[in-house]
Amino acid sequence: MTRLLLIIAMATAFGCGSKNENKNNEREAYVIPDSLMKRLKLDTVKMTPVVDAITLTGMVDFNQDNQVNIFPPVSGIVQNVTTQLGDMVKQGQVLAIVKSSEMAGYQNNMVVAETNVTSTKKQLDATKDLFKNGLASQLDLTTAQTNYDQALAQLQMQQRILKINGDNRQGIYMVKSPINGFIVQKNITNNTVIRTDNGTNLFTISDLKNVWIQANVYESNITRVHVGDNVNVTTLSYPDKVFKGKVDKMLNVLDPASKVMKVRVVLPNEDYLLKPQMFASVNVLNPLDKQALTISSHALMFDHSQYYVLIYHSNKDVRITPVQVLGANGSETYITGLKEGDHVIATDVILIYEALNS
Repeated sequence: MTRLLLIIAMATAFGCGSKNENKNNEREAYVIPDSLMKRLKLDTVKMTPVVDAITLTGMVDFNQDNQVNIFPPVSGIVQNVTTQLGDMVKQGQVLAIVKSSEMAGYQNNMVVAETNVTSTKKQLDATKDLFKNGLASQLDLTTAQTNYDQALAQLQMQQRILKINGDNRQGIYMVKSPINGFIVQKNITNNTVIRTDNGTNLFTISDLKNVWIQANVYESNITRVHVGDNVNVTTLSYPDKVFKGKVDKMLNVLDPASKVMKVRVVLPNEDYLLKPQMFASVNVLNPLDKQALTISSHALMFDHSQYYVLIYHSNKDVRITPVQVLGANGSETYITGLKEGDHVIATDVILIYEALNS
C-alpha cells in the first residue's frame, strides 16, 4: 500500500512539473500599446516608377545675373554711411555720401556754361538787331549764332555730366542703390578716402528672390546628371523642407584641384530662407523606364546584415519580414519581398522591432 501511494505521488508531481514548464515556454504575443498607437504612422507599399537618384554636395550662392557692384565714379571722402552688411535696401535709397572736389568742379563747370549761354544769347540778340538795321553783316550774325549754339551745347554736356554723377550742386555725391536687394558686400566706412582709379567696389547688392545652388559632380557621376533634371535640395537649417528645382547649367570643365564639375540649380527664394554660403544637399532625379515596389525609407530596419520591415495587420498582429533593397530615392526606397498594398510601420520601428524580438 505504501509503495502504491509513493508511485501515485511521483506521477502527480511529474505531471504538474510538465504543465508548469509548458506554461513558461509559451510566449505571449506583443501588443502595441495605445499610447504608441496614437503616434504610429503607417506606409502603404505601392508600385512607382524607378528614379535613378544621385546626391551631390553644394552651396547656396548669389544669382550673379541679379547682382550689382557699385564703384565710385568720383574721388572724395566718404561720409554718412547709413547701411550695414546684410541690410535690405530699396532702389534709389542713399547708402552713403561722398564729399568730392570733382563734384565741386562739375558744379563750377555748370555755372561757367550757364554764364556763357547767357552772354552769347545777348550777343546774338544784339547782332540780330544790328543786322536788321544794316549795321552788321551776315558773317557777324552767323558768328554770333555759332557762339550761342556752342555755348548751349557745352551747357547740355555739363548738365549730362552732372546728372550722371548724381545731379548734386553742393559738391557731394550720393551713393544710391540701383536695385532692390540686400547688401552682401561692403568695403567702406565713414572717412574712407576713395579714388576712381581704385578697383575696389564700395558695395555689392544682390536680389535674393532667387539664388543659385552650385553643386559638385565627381567624374564617375557625370553621365548621371543632365540639364533639365529635377532636383530636391535640402539644407542643415531646414532639414524637413525640400526646395524643388531643375539643373539649369552644367559647367563642362573639371576643377583642376578638386577634380569635380560644377552644376548650377536656380531656386526661387521669395521668403529669403536660403542664405548665400549655406551648405546644401542636392538630390538629382533621373527617371528610368521601369517600376518597383516602394516604401518610406523610415520603415526599414537593418539587423544582422539583413533589411527588415514590420508588416502591420493590427496592434496585436505585427510581423517582421525580410526585404531586399534595390535602391533609394531620398525618402523612398525600392524593395522586393512585399506585396503592393501591404501596410508597414514607418515610425518607432526600432522600438517595436526590439519588443517583438524580446
